[in-house]
Amino acid sequence: MKKASLYVDREFIVGDVDERIYGSFIEHLGRAVYEGIYQPGNPLADERGLRQDVAKLIREIGVPIVRYPGGNFVSGYHWEDGVGPKAERPQKLDLAWSIVETNQFGLNEFMDWTKEVGTEAMMAVNLGTRGVEDAKNIIEYCNIKEGSYYSDLRVKHGYKDPHNIKLWCLGNEMDGPWQMGHKTAKEYGRLAAETGRIMRMVDPNIELVACGSSSLYMDTFAQWEESVLDEAYDQVDYISLHQYYGNHDNDTKNFLASSVAMDEFIRSVVSICDYVKVKKRSRKQINLSFDEWNVWYHSNEQDKQLEKWVKAPHQLEDIYNFEDALLVGSMLITLLKHCDRVKIACLAQLVNVIAPIMTSDSGAWKQTIFYPYMHTSVFGRGKVLHTLVKSPIYESKHGDAPYLDAVLIENEEEETLTLFAVNKSLDEPMEVKCELRQFKDYRVVDHQVLYHEDLKAENTQAHPNNVVPQASGNAKLENGVLETILSKTSWNVICMKKRY
Repeated sequence: MKKASLYVDREFIVGDVDERIYGSFIEHLGRAVYEGIYQPGNPLADERGLRQDVAKLIREIGVPIVRYPGGNFVSGYHWEDGVGPKAERPQKLDLAWSIVETNQFGLNEFMDWTKEVGTEAMMAVNLGTRGVEDAKNIIEYCNIKEGSYYSDLRVKHGYKDPHNIKLWCLGNEMDGPWQMGHKTAKEYGRLAAETGRIMRMVDPNIELVACGSSSLYMDTFAQWEESVLDEAYDQVDYISLHQYYGNHDNDTKNFLASSVAMDEFIRSVVSICDYVKVKKRSRKQINLSFDEWNVWYHSNEQDKQLEKWVKAPHQLEDIYNFEDALLVGSMLITLLKHCDRVKIACLAQLVNVIAPIMTSDSGAWKQTIFYPYMHTSVFGRGKVLHTLVKSPIYESKHGDAPYLDAVLIENEEEETLTLFAVNKSLDEPMEVKCELRQFKDYRVVDHQVLYHEDLKAENTQAHPNNVVPQASGNAKLENGVLETILSKTSWNVICMKKRY
């Protein structure tokens, strides 16, 4: 049996968790919108066409923000096509995903949906085929009460009160040659700076996210971030990171070590931000928005066969297995360990498209990755403590990887401690100990374990409960020491509460 130790001190705090770290993403792509969150005429939808079974699952997660409408889609999008009378909305070709967009769901429907599921909007503007003028117009439409052309247009469309969207993305993946309106770093940085300046003239109280590299593995990585921030530092608050991981080679050990690469990506971007801060002699700190992250590879081959110019095809519909859930858990732990700088993160995406929730015409169900995402969102609020992990390690293509990923969170208001942990060993359980004498009178109240003998086990509509968490853990806290044995290849949530 492998053995590991955790070391924490309640005064050694990484930072407060910004709840927006548990955000997600809805793009006009595949069945994320149509047949996902919106399906008029379906008996499971309300009179507005919003799927209530899906809304219930989203509320169960407690998703704090949702990025919209893209993604690659936004770089060719005219937001005006999706507002006003539906009978007058045009059908358009979307070059990003080679589909036909009907525009029957648009900005105002999205804002109705955010209220339905209890989330906030993270809106993206088109800096691919459009620019400053379009950004000025959409923020006027959304955030000005009345008395101007676009604010009055919103009122005419039936929305008297402004939407008051406070978080905005300045385009999407503008470093990528696949992107409509792809730009060099200097071109994009200059455009982002001017767009941000004009948007703040309309509403000074917004926050802005600049596009960072589309991936750690872009040839322009690092130089892109430095150049963009050199131009736009004073106008933006965050720079974005995007990264997906896959297991094409069916090499589980390397796949589960992907969180090591994610950690290095975050550390690298923090370093670049701080370099530019010093270079500019600024007191302002740029934080990180990891606004696309997930496992994505299962659907790659089938998507190559898709017919072009159809409506809402079954696109990017990864069916996740148990090992995917383990990596998602490790990635969430990695984000939490950097909560001092990662203030926003979006699991991409939320429904049907590389998503924790899947739908058919007759129902919705939870994929395996739903559970670590839901657990961290529900229980991972409070202060992240510096959690030193002394664990056996193994060699991977990403570098030395610990067999144990873990992080401890204290919620002072609720008087709770929560330990999230992944044992990545494929063949051995792991004994874990952590001294918690500083937390007097705490006791273990729950130890949830997500485990399956088959790493490739999936949840489907026919078998939705094949991979589900069980209150089967053995954690105990006695004499100030937390002890547990973690099953091989398992996701664990150990909840502790102060006793009275």
